[in-house]
Amino acid sequence: MLQVYFGNDTIAIRQAAFSAAEKAAVEATLSTIDAESYQLGMLADTLGAVSLFGGKEVFILDNPSTDENFNKEVINSLDACSASEHTFIVIEGPLLVGEKKPYQAHAAVVEEFKRVAEDRFNIFSMTDALIRKDKKTLWLLLQQAVRAGLSAEEIIGTLWWQLKTIRLASLTSSETEAGLKPFPYKKAKQALNKFPQEEVEKISRSLLALYHDGHAGLTDIDLALERWVLTL
Repeated sequence: MLQVYFGNDTIAIRQAAFSAAEKAAVEATLSTIDAESYQLGMLADTLGAVSLFGGKEVFILDNPSTDENFNKEVINSLDACSASEHTFIVIEGPLLVGEKKPYQAHAAVVEEFKRVAEDRFNIFSMTDALIRKDKKTLWLLLQQAVRAGLSAEEIIGTLWWQLKTIRLASLTSSETEAGLKPFPYKKAKQALNKFPQEEVEKISRSLLALYHDGHAGLTDIDLALERWVLTL
C-alpha cells in the first residue's frame, strides 16, 4: 500500500503521516528513509528484501524530492510500493500538478495540507509530538512557538508537565490515583509504549537541569532547549 501526504503545512503533514504510520504499524515494524540517510538503491533493496523477514512492515519515505536520486527511485518504484502488502508512506512538501499525478495514479491515499492563517499558537501540540517521539515535528513546533512569542520558560513548563504526567501514569493504575483527568491520563499511559520509566526520568532531569542552568546564566536557555529537542 502507498500513502502520500504533502503540501505547505509541514506540521500538519507530519502529524497526519506519523498518525497513519502508527496505525499501520500496530502489528508491524516501522522504519524511516530520509534524504539525509538515503543511499542509491536503498528503496529497491527494501522492496526486494521485505518479504524475507515475514510479517508486514511500514516505511516512511521522508521528503524524497530533496534528493534527486532518492526522488527518482521513489517515482520509479510507485507501482511496486502500491502493490506491496507492506505500507509505504511518503512525506512531501508542495507538489506541482505534474508532480502529483504519479502519486495520484498509484497511491491509496493522497492528502494535501495547506497552511491557513495562524491563530494563537497551541502549545499543547508540542506535547503531542513529544509523546510520539516525533523529533522533527517537535523541532518545527518549537520554531513556530518562538515566532509566536512564547518564552523558553513557558515551553519548558509545558513539556515538563507532559513528562510529569507520563511519570505519574507509570506509577499509578487509574486517573483518580494519579490526580489527572481521564484524557491526559490515557494519553500518558499510551506514551509508556515509547517511554520506559527510566527514560522518562532521565529526560525529565535533563530538562529540569536545562531550566536551572539557563536561569543561572550558565547557558543560553533558548539554544539549550533547541539542543534538548534535537537530542531526544
